[in-house]
Amino acid sequence: MRSDDTIFAIASGHGRAAVCLIRISGPESRSILERMAGRVPDPRRAVVRTLSDPSTGEPLDQALILWMPGPQSFTGEDQAELHIHGGLATRAAVLRALGSFENCRPAEAGEFTRRAFLNGRMDLSQVEGLADIIDAETEAQRRQAMLQLGGRLGHAAEEWRETILRILALLEASLDFSDEGDVPEDLEADILRMIDEVQGAIGRALANRSGERLREGLTVVLAGPPNAGKSTLLNALAQRDVAIVSPIPGTTRDVIEVHCDLGGLPVIIADTAGMRESADLIEQEGVSRALARTQDADLVLWLVPPEGEESTPPSVRRLLKVGTKADLKRSRHDCDLLVAAATGQGLPELIRRLEAEAASMMGQGDAVITRERHRKALERAHGSLVRARAMLAGRGPLELAAEEVRLAARAIGEITGRVDVEDVLDRLFSSFCIGK
Repeated sequence: MRSDDTIFAIASGHGRAAVCLIRISGPESRSILERMAGRVPDPRRAVVRTLSDPSTGEPLDQALILWMPGPQSFTGEDQAELHIHGGLATRAAVLRALGSFENCRPAEAGEFTRRAFLNGRMDLSQVEGLADIIDAETEAQRRQAMLQLGGRLGHAAEEWRETILRILALLEASLDFSDEGDVPEDLEADILRMIDEVQGAIGRALANRSGERLREGLTVVLAGPPNAGKSTLLNALAQRDVAIVSPIPGTTRDVIEVHCDLGGLPVIIADTAGMRESADLIEQEGVSRALARTQDADLVLWLVPPEGEESTPPSVRRLLKVGTKADLKRSRHDCDLLVAAATGQGLPELIRRLEAEAASMMGQGDAVITRERHRKALERAHGSLVRARAMLAGRGPLELAAEEVRLAARAIGEITGRVDVEDVLDRLFSSFCIGK
């Protein structure tokens, strides 16, 4: 993959359509536009032109074209767009003509966005936000992805990184330039205060998991004894038949998942095998998987049928007891909700409760972490700052403390893709006028 090539690709959907959008990016974009469409229009002004085959001069289509010179474009390079008619033959002819130009080739997957990152138009967290917008299935996911694309995580990470680099600059000054008049005599209090501030901010971000839950979906597990009505309830919530319903105990052996949109929030509802002792090896495996899934769940709905022996729910993060088959007489179970999935009784109340639970777990607006990659990087940075502070407070070696701070800066830089040790020197010399 050569970064100096000019690339092109279809940016709209495949198949027959009214309009097809083709994007072109790279140093030859203007030349290609001139040879195919004649005079290049003013920047960012859409005009209608006849596109022609550069080798034969044959007209290919009447298209709406745009010219966007770099660096003020999505990729930061010279860029052009061709809005052509969406017929298959028209599209194939225009793509064939583009491929005939020297140093012009079809783009690889994600190459336009990759160039935007390499040219400083987006950081890595914004690239991930763009991917999340494309994948968003609920309104809440769309809103969160827009915040990420707008730089919410990137801006926070850059603020933390700037503070850490200032700490590192002060430590380097204490180590190497302690005899210079421009260096303050006692930096320890300032350094410890700055470490506490950034460490606290990162710790608060790590404590908030709502962003990850919102992106991946809240996991709700239906669990309980056999024949408690788990599969019937799953079908009712999904509004389609996704699980086999049978009066035979132990029908469900594996975990069955359904993705739902509850109040604009993504929820994954999982049906599991009935919890009981069994000599059947396959059913034992199903029960084992059910238990494991309840331990990982954000919320467990423990279904309690009106008949049978009282069963003890597992110890989990959050549990609601739901009495099933509420159209039948109940005599002994104390439950949070009563439903009859077969008739719809109690379902609206259960859905409202699920929406409220999801909103309470995912509704925090200040979450910045949306991926495991972000969390791992911040955990490493937080751990390095904790160790650095302990060394400084205990009068440990400044060299080791500085190395921990350096590792913290590098970990934060991984979030946005900006890792540059030269930044430390820039801040060091600008802060203390050393060597003037």
